[in-house]
Amino acid sequence: MIRLRQIKVEISKDNEEYLQEKVIKKLRINSSDLIDLEIIKKSIDARDKREIYYVYEIDVTLKNESKIRKNKDVFNVVKEYYSYPKKGEEVLSHRPIIVGSGPSGLFSAYILAELGYKPLVIERGEKVEDRVNTVNKFWEEGVINPNSNVSFGEGGAGTFSDGKLNTLVSDNLRINKVFDIFIYCGAPKEIKYLNKPHIGTDILRKVIINMRNKIIDMGGEFRYNTCLTDIELDNNKIKKIIVNNKEQIDCDCLILAIGHSAKDTFKMLYDKNIKMSSKPFAVGVRIQHKQEMINKSQYGKYSRMLPSASYKLTHKASNGRGVYTFCMCPGGFVVNSSSEENHLIVNGMSNYNRDEENANSAVVVTVTPSDFGTNPLDGLEFQRRLEAMAYTKGLGRIPTQLYQDYIANRVTKEFKSIKPVFKGEYTFTNLNEIFPEYINESLKEAIEAFDKKIKGFADSDAILSAVESKTSSAVRIERDENFESSISGIYPTGEGSGYSGGITTSAIDGIKAAEKIIEKYKSLKA
Repeated sequence: MIRLRQIKVEISKDNEEYLQEKVIKKLRINSSDLIDLEIIKKSIDARDKREIYYVYEIDVTLKNESKIRKNKDVFNVVKEYYSYPKKGEEVLSHRPIIVGSGPSGLFSAYILAELGYKPLVIERGEKVEDRVNTVNKFWEEGVINPNSNVSFGEGGAGTFSDGKLNTLVSDNLRINKVFDIFIYCGAPKEIKYLNKPHIGTDILRKVIINMRNKIIDMGGEFRYNTCLTDIELDNNKIKKIIVNNKEQIDCDCLILAIGHSAKDTFKMLYDKNIKMSSKPFAVGVRIQHKQEMINKSQYGKYSRMLPSASYKLTHKASNGRGVYTFCMCPGGFVVNSSSEENHLIVNGMSNYNRDEENANSAVVVTVTPSDFGTNPLDGLEFQRRLEAMAYTKGLGRIPTQLYQDYIANRVTKEFKSIKPVFKGEYTFTNLNEIFPEYINESLKEAIEAFDKKIKGFADSDAILSAVESKTSSAVRIERDENFESSISGIYPTGEGSGYSGGITTSAIDGIKAAEKIIEKYKSLKA
C-alpha cells in the first residue's frame, strides 16, 4: 500500500472524482491501475487566504506498486490495527463495576464486554433518552435534578457539547479503535480522517444509545439512577460498594469514571483515605460572536464555501497568568450546565451541522493550588464559590454582559448587533463582581490581545457569560503503572480522575484501564 501526502484540492473542486484524478496524475498511472483509495486525513490550508485548499493524505492500493517512484510525499505504508492485550492468570470473583457512563466508562465497558467480562455500569443519572427530557425541562423551567443534568447522566458532560474528537495524544491504534467503535455505533465515517473531527450533540446522543445496546448484547448491564455513595474495604482492598446509601454490591474490581463534577464522590473517597492531590485548572467566561465574522476572519473570500470555522488562541498575561480559549463551539449554543442547586456553570454545545448564528468559546485563566490551597478538595471548593457567586448575581439565570460593559464595569441594558444564542434563561449583571480581580484583568488583557489575531474578537457587542469553571478536574486520584489507586482493585480513569480532557482522550484512558484489568484477570468466575 502507498500513502500520498500533500494532495491539494481547490475548494470549488472538492469531490471524489476530482480527487481520484489528482492521485492518478501525481502517481503517473493509468486509471485502470488504481484498485482502491482511502482518505487518511483531510484538513484546510488557510495560511494564505487568497488561495485556500483542502489538503489530503491518502492510502492507495495499486496493481503494481513497485513501479511507483517514492519520495517524501509518496511512500510505502503497512497498516497496523488495535489488538487486545494478553489475558492474565487470576480469576475475577465478581464482574467489573464501572462507575459513570461518560466516554471513559463507556469505552472501558465496551472493551471488557467484547472479551466476556460482563461489566456492570452504574450511573447516577438517567439514560440518554430520559436525560434529554430532564435537561430540556431544566433549561425551560430552571428546576435542576442534581443527579441528572448537563454534567451527570449517560454519555457524561460531552453529550451536551460540540462532540469534539480532536486530540494531541499520539496513540493512533487506540484512537482508531475509539473512532471505529463510534462509527460502528452510528457516527459519521469522516471522523476517521477530518483534521478536527466532531460528532455534534444531536448525533452523539444516538451513538451513545447504540453503544449501550451493543454492550448489553455482549453481556454488560447498565443501572441508572444508581449513585455510588460508599465503599467497603478489607485489608485496603475493595470488597463492596454501596449505592443510593442502602444497597450493597460485592466488588473486587472497580473502575472510577466519575467525571469532574462528582464532588460528593470525591469527598467520600477522600474520607476513605484514597490518595489524591489537587491540580491546576482554569476558569473564566463564555464569549459569543457572530459565526459569520469568525468565518470571514479565518477564510476570507472562501467563508461561504467552507464549514463553520473554529479557532484556538493563547495569551500570556502581564500578571503571569496563562489565558486560552477552550472548547470552542462553531455555530452553537451557550448552555446552563449547572449540576448543583444554587450554583451556576456555563458551557458550549453545537449540533453536527453547526448552523446556529453565533460562535462561542470559553476564555479561561489558569489557577493553581497557590490560589486555592493544597488540600486535594480545595480546588473543588474554589470552583463552587465561583459557581455560587454566578448563581447569586444572576438570580439563578446565566449572568450575561456585553464586552464593552465588562470593560466599563457596568451592567448591560440591552444586546446590540450580536443576538444571544442560549439554552437556559439569562440576565444582565456585572461579571466583574463574580471573579477575583486577577482573573478579570487577565481576561480583559487577553481578549484585547486575541483581537489582534481575529479582528472583531474584542467587539464591544460581544456577549460574555459566566462562569466557565469545568475546563478540567480540580482533583487527581493517584494511580500506579497498573492504573490501580492506593486502594487495591480501584482503577481511577478519565477526566474526573485527572488523567484526560475531552471525549477522545477520556475514551483512550478508559480503554487503557480495561486493558490493565484484562492483563491481570483471565476470566470472570463462572
